[in-house]
Amino acid sequence: MKPLYQYHLSRLVKARIKLSQNLLLTLGLSLGLGLFACSSNAADEAGSNSSDIERGAYLMKIGDCVACHTAVGGRELTGGLPFETPFGAVYSTNITSDKDTGIGKYSYDDFFDAMHHGVGVNGNLYPAMPYTSYSLLSDEDTKAIYAYLMSTKPIKQANLDNDVSFPFNVRFGLKAWNLIAHDAEKFAPKKDKSEPWNRGNYLVNALGHCGECHTPRDSLFAMEQDKHFQGAVIEGLEASDITPPELNRQNWTHDDLKSLFTEGYSRKGTVFGGMYPVVYHSFSHLTDADMHAVSSYLLDTDETVAAKALTFNGHQRELPGYNLYMGYCAGCHGQNGEGRPNVAPAMAGNATLDKASPHNIVAVMLKGIKSQHYNTTTSFYAMPGYADQLSDEQLKDLSNYLRVTWSNQPGDVDVDTIHDLKEVIFEHD
Repeated sequence: MKPLYQYHLSRLVKARIKLSQNLLLTLGLSLGLGLFACSSNAADEAGSNSSDIERGAYLMKIGDCVACHTAVGGRELTGGLPFETPFGAVYSTNITSDKDTGIGKYSYDDFFDAMHHGVGVNGNLYPAMPYTSYSLLSDEDTKAIYAYLMSTKPIKQANLDNDVSFPFNVRFGLKAWNLIAHDAEKFAPKKDKSEPWNRGNYLVNALGHCGECHTPRDSLFAMEQDKHFQGAVIEGLEASDITPPELNRQNWTHDDLKSLFTEGYSRKGTVFGGMYPVVYHSFSHLTDADMHAVSSYLLDTDETVAAKALTFNGHQRELPGYNLYMGYCAGCHGQNGEGRPNVAPAMAGNATLDKASPHNIVAVMLKGIKSQHYNTTTSFYAMPGYADQLSDEQLKDLSNYLRVTWSNQPGDVDVDTIHDLKEVIFEHD
């Protein structure tokens, strides 16, 4: 998705690990790491027709491979993107068809094992390569993706050596992690659901691997399936709760989700942070049918969802946040929060303001948002961060003003909450 951000959703939470913990736990928690290593085994050539390759190219886009396997300013799929972890830097690898530095020598069985079981030709893969979701892929789709990757232009670019300290550079313990945390189950449609819903389920959970970021992690850093899609904090930002009850409470419609995934913007706001590359590289390429399937699954309905009026409760000039909004925000977001096309999103109806947690409101005010470009007609200016300009008291006042003015959330953010959020938001800086 993006020439500016090259982040991937697999850059997950920073795990705090004591050296006294057992090897299984420490290796199981070292999730933010590498993907495919190049193979030295003899391998089969991809004997697939052009339709397989074309379909594989589409599936690979939805799988969001480019965002992780392309360094900033680098050539697509040649790797080299650093993933900073508490244990050192790990680099994504070359997955072009080059036989020396890429995966050109992978047989289909090698590729299947990596995608479904997290086992590469040189050993276990770290679960930052989201094989815990890709294991749901059908054999047919796995073969199509393999066919496409083997058809890519071989680009000889050596993989960078990881800089990971002992014992996290020992991958053997990941075999035990897989036994405990990875089922490698196949996707099974639900008989009581519609065909579009089941297709959306497959696209979101298998190819899109959305749960890798939007689902909380347990002590072994495995997804807590009983909290599926209930949100998690990643690199200082909150990956939202995207369960159907929450999306429906916020009055997301099929058209809203289509606009968000196609243009990066809808009447509910814009994407930012890690979702920018997901939209740019991946979901913006969904066909109309697949886009509707995704929204049918996320909203848990195929039926039309009526759009309600956007929330604007009117200005309360007596509140301390009023002057702050007018001084810092109104110039771009509008006097009444109406926004400005290709400049800044509207405050009215903005889903970030209507979240139960003020986490992302505070994060955006502190760190800003980089400029975002989607196509020839849709771009947004950069928003500056105000970490050096706004005190904690002002951050509290402005957060509360935004919530009570343009959402149904209470203005109950206190200074202690601001302190706590700042610790999490700046933890990775």
